[in-house]
Amino acid sequence: MIPSFSFLVVASLFQARIQLPFTLFALISFPMIFYSSMLSAEATDSQLLLISDATSRGKHAEEYCAMYDICGERSDGKVLNCPYGSPSVKPDELLSAKIQSLCPTINGNVCCTVAQFDTLRAQVQQAIPFFVGCPACLRNFLNLFCELSCSPNQSLFINVTSTSEVNGNMTVDGIDFFVTDTFGEGLYNSCKDVKFGTMNTRAIDFVGAGARNFDEWFAFIGQKTPPGSPGSPYYINFKTSVTDSSGVGLMNTSVYSCADTSLGCSCGDCPSSPMCSDFEPPPHKKDPCLITIGSLKLRCFDFSLAILYILLVSAFAGWALFHGKREKRRLGSDGEPLLNVMGDSGNNINNLQKNENLTVEVPGRVLEVRNGARLSAVQGYMSSFYRSYGSWAARNPGLVLSSSLAIVLLLCLGLIFFKVETRPEKLWVGPGSKAAEEKQFFDRHLAPFYRIEQLIIATIPESKHGKPPSIVTEDNILLLFEIQNKVDGIRANYSGSLVSLSDICLKPLGQECATQSILQYFQMDPDNYDDYGGVEHTEYCFQHYTSADTCLSSFKAPLDPTTALGGFSGNNFSEASAFIITYPVNNAVNEVGNENAKATAWEKAFIHLAEEELLPMVQSSNLTLSFSAESSIEEELKRESTADVMTILVSYLVMFAYISVTLGDTSHLSSFYISSKVLLGLSGVMLVMLSVLGSVGFFSAIGVKSTLIIMEVIPFLVLAVGVDNMCILVHAVKREPVSLPIEERISNALGEVGPSVTLASLSEILAFAVGGFISMPACRIFSLFAALAVLLDFLLQVTAFVALVTFDFLRAEDNRVDCFPCIKVPSSSVEPLEGISEGQDGLLTRYIKEVHAPILGLWWVQIVVIAVFVAFTLASIALCTRVEPGLEQKVVLPRDSYLQGYFNNVSEYLRIGPPLYFVVKDHNYSLQSNHTNQLCSISQCDTNSLLNEISRASLIPKSSYIAKPAASWLDDFLVWISPEAFGCCRKFINGSYCPPDDQPPCCSPDEGPCGFGGVCKDCTTCFRHAELVNDRPSTTQFREKLPWFLDALPSADCAKGGHGAYTNSVDLNGYESGVIQASEFRTYHTPVNRQGDYVNAMQAAREFSSRISDSLKMHIFPYSVFYIFFEQYLDIWRTALINISTALGAIFLVCLVITSSLWSSAIILLVLAMIVVDLMGIMAILDIQLNAVSVVNLIMSIGIAVEFCVHILHAFLVSSGDRGQRAKTALSTMGASVFSGITLTKLVGVIVLWFSRSEIFVVYYFQMYLALVVIGFLHGLVFLPVVLSLCGPTSGHTVTKEELEDEASASSYRT
Repeated sequence: MIPSFSFLVVASLFQARIQLPFTLFALISFPMIFYSSMLSAEATDSQLLLISDATSRGKHAEEYCAMYDICGERSDGKVLNCPYGSPSVKPDELLSAKIQSLCPTINGNVCCTVAQFDTLRAQVQQAIPFFVGCPACLRNFLNLFCELSCSPNQSLFINVTSTSEVNGNMTVDGIDFFVTDTFGEGLYNSCKDVKFGTMNTRAIDFVGAGARNFDEWFAFIGQKTPPGSPGSPYYINFKTSVTDSSGVGLMNTSVYSCADTSLGCSCGDCPSSPMCSDFEPPPHKKDPCLITIGSLKLRCFDFSLAILYILLVSAFAGWALFHGKREKRRLGSDGEPLLNVMGDSGNNINNLQKNENLTVEVPGRVLEVRNGARLSAVQGYMSSFYRSYGSWAARNPGLVLSSSLAIVLLLCLGLIFFKVETRPEKLWVGPGSKAAEEKQFFDRHLAPFYRIEQLIIATIPESKHGKPPSIVTEDNILLLFEIQNKVDGIRANYSGSLVSLSDICLKPLGQECATQSILQYFQMDPDNYDDYGGVEHTEYCFQHYTSADTCLSSFKAPLDPTTALGGFSGNNFSEASAFIITYPVNNAVNEVGNENAKATAWEKAFIHLAEEELLPMVQSSNLTLSFSAESSIEEELKRESTADVMTILVSYLVMFAYISVTLGDTSHLSSFYISSKVLLGLSGVMLVMLSVLGSVGFFSAIGVKSTLIIMEVIPFLVLAVGVDNMCILVHAVKREPVSLPIEERISNALGEVGPSVTLASLSEILAFAVGGFISMPACRIFSLFAALAVLLDFLLQVTAFVALVTFDFLRAEDNRVDCFPCIKVPSSSVEPLEGISEGQDGLLTRYIKEVHAPILGLWWVQIVVIAVFVAFTLASIALCTRVEPGLEQKVVLPRDSYLQGYFNNVSEYLRIGPPLYFVVKDHNYSLQSNHTNQLCSISQCDTNSLLNEISRASLIPKSSYIAKPAASWLDDFLVWISPEAFGCCRKFINGSYCPPDDQPPCCSPDEGPCGFGGVCKDCTTCFRHAELVNDRPSTTQFREKLPWFLDALPSADCAKGGHGAYTNSVDLNGYESGVIQASEFRTYHTPVNRQGDYVNAMQAAREFSSRISDSLKMHIFPYSVFYIFFEQYLDIWRTALINISTALGAIFLVCLVITSSLWSSAIILLVLAMIVVDLMGIMAILDIQLNAVSVVNLIMSIGIAVEFCVHILHAFLVSSGDRGQRAKTALSTMGASVFSGITLTKLVGVIVLWFSRSEIFVVYYFQMYLALVVIGFLHGLVFLPVVLSLCGPTSGHTVTKEELEDEASASSYRT
């Protein structure tokens, strides 16, 4: 008889779930597959006959039994065979038919009684659900125990080696079982890949303790266990060789290959099947093209760029050497510029001034002349407008100031509707997101992911690079019990009631929380620690967690040590350096009954306990502790909103101080309190703040919520942008002679810088606005808020700030003290103020004129500059391909957040990836449809079915990112209703569901061991083979039995019960129509630690699903909880390139319209493109990832970079002479303003961000903006002047004396 091998079967208690703790983004890999295993050997009532010493010991002959009948039972009720040999017996017709139904290889006489066969049948039924999906494996497995229990030639391969006396009777205590290697290998090979779908693992892991060959499997089966423990009641020593004198032979019954066509298994259970070998793997990604030069390996793309660089530099050097002088001579032959005929003007030329900026009026026209050059039509009208407006504004400063402030303050009223959005899914997931729609479908039809609370306790290495010691010690386990006691004692206050972990935790079966901790090896009870054997018991459970009753958890499920331990290699669990304790908590989509609110209250108390009590406890034991709750990310993001308030304020104060110094005059220390511009600088800062508040107020009024980044970053950005224009405007006014009236000075200054300020501001506004096309809400809202803020700031600068400048200069001329304008100083004690143009140039201006500009004019310097900048740009293009998409979750949190250490530990210790669900829509289970066979993976399923394809993909995890075959409710359901699984789908005589014999009402645990008979004695299998069609249920049968399956509890007699494991895997709403709207098949991704891994895993899963959907003509999509946050990265490069190109195109059009010069606009476009590319190269060097934040920064950098270029270009266009002279003039005129008013202003404000407590500020604002300032400065004051001097637009608008006379004559003739 079968040696009481009562399989400890798996009861998978609920489906795997992982809830990410980021909601910006971080991920916890927690396998929540709970199952109950009962894989053991239990004695039958009919054991092998032992030949007694007194009789025919050692008789081995055909038609002779080695042991027959039952002679006793152990104290635990397991039966023992009689050790007496006897001839085989001819069974009656009924017994023969029963034996043939289970053991078709046995004919004629047998060596088992009716009771023995009934015991055999009852016990093998526990194994059938594991193997029935692979008929060849099941047949081989049954043959092994059929031959052992009932073979008429039993004595030929069975030898009783020891006996024991039980209640006065001799019983079998040990046997040798002789089996051929061929049968052993064939049995193992046919079963080794068979899946146990409920657990996403191999069936051999449960019925063979993970055996790696047939010797290990036989050794596991033959172990003798003490009373009360699962396993065989006597030794079974499997042997594969015999001696000639022994008289025994080797059992060599037929063995079937899993590839046998008559007993064929699915590809998932038998990858070696010929039909599976034809599988065409997905196309392998081509290795990158490499070129080897000696020991150096270069990518072909990089090598091509290097060749291109050599060609470009060589061509440029030749062009510069041979054409430079000829170009210079050609330009020198142009007409005599107006600068040379300053005193020789006609009747229509009025007031040619020292600064050489003229408005030449002729009837019906306005001719703007700047430095002897005629402006374009648009620039001319803009300059004329600003001149007229500046004169009017200077005469009416009070009206301009009050009206402009009134409009902005009106917008600020919208702040009463101000709200801040902190929900991560609302910040980082755009509308129309495919992942968001799939998540909504999954949550609505199946079930949401559970909330996760987690502790990670780890040992500390003795040396910096040393190996951390094992954490599996008695002291540490006892400490873990203390920690668990404190967690169990948490009582959080929610609406006047106290909430404990037991109130909110996940309870798949019964009343015990499904906590994942090695304390489950002691049923979470410290009193069991010593009783079970302490640390030794823990180490025992590491290897026998699926097969030992004492290792089962308090919620009656085995605990996989990989889910509760970390820091080990392979299966060396004893070397683990970390405990991982996970508390799954119920989640609610619509917060029904305020369940989530209760959980959130408990989570806050949990985090408080961890910080205040658990952390000191753990540290005192020389361990580390990291922790997280489901709501941790959101709470830490809220805390971040105030984390950098001081940093931002310091940044503003530093910029304000710098502005005040920059705007003022320091030529005369005695009059500093008159010439300083502190009050003007403060007023300018206040205007910036008003523009930000106006923008926020407007969007708040229309119902758009703000974000924390808006409140912290936009004021800084607008201040950095606005300060530039303020400095340029004030410097322009100061360049005017003080002898002119203030109205005229303001008019001239606005006419001079107004067009370039407008061009820069419009470019910035457009660049910000382009960011509004990004789908991520946080970045889109940020861009729109910033665009409106910059627009308001620009309008306030040309209105309110002009009025303030007017007031300030009037104050200075009236000798009134800065900041205290009511105090007037006598004129006798103040030295007269002079304009900059009438005094000496400052140090910076002299450096630009006398050193910087002349050096850039040297031909060899120009070649070096072009060569260096082009080299860096091409290098940056190569580096751009190395920028990875993603946004590290640690970056978005404060530097001092407790989650920083937690995310590090998650990456270091967790050994399993996030769960992956393949969701099938509209599964038509009717018999007329082939959908069922297109999905399942057991026998007779399609070769290219979904589950078979998933199994194949799991064989190539590096490219598929699928770690295991999928747990299949459909496979388990088809097995459950199969007539072979006679212990599963059963019915009473009245047709109602009959549970397995080891479950109530068939068996009550209080009544002792379950036997046969009772209320379930007349239960029969749901179907006979004749009632099925090709082993598939009809539409009606499927519809009736599916709810039975999903409600069936798993147990030893039937491990395939679907309750718990598949409760939420199938949407039964409307399934009566023959179509299941939604169902899921669960597997896992491979471990993912880097952001790129998440993106690649999602992309691989989507490509796989798309291919399978097209092949099966079914709607299948993959789903994992992190997809919703990482979907944006699938096309982040496309988004970035489109938005950058759009921003560059918009700025090009603005430049073209204002300058009316295609070549000038093209040069600006080239320089801006180089700045963006160089910035992306810096991103690669600094390991800054590409995400919505960095894309917005890149787009904004275009607008900000315009300021470094447009003022120089504008000055170049309005200058006269050859290209070299005009470039020097442009640098001399605007170089100092660009450096002091733009570069240093931004640099001062950016540097302060280094001290930010938020990593996102340091990485995405300090590092990127600092790089932008440096790159923009170098391109604006080094590269652009060189390009302009070499190939800038010709002086097509130079006004000569003759042209002015012609204009005057034509005007006189027309009049």
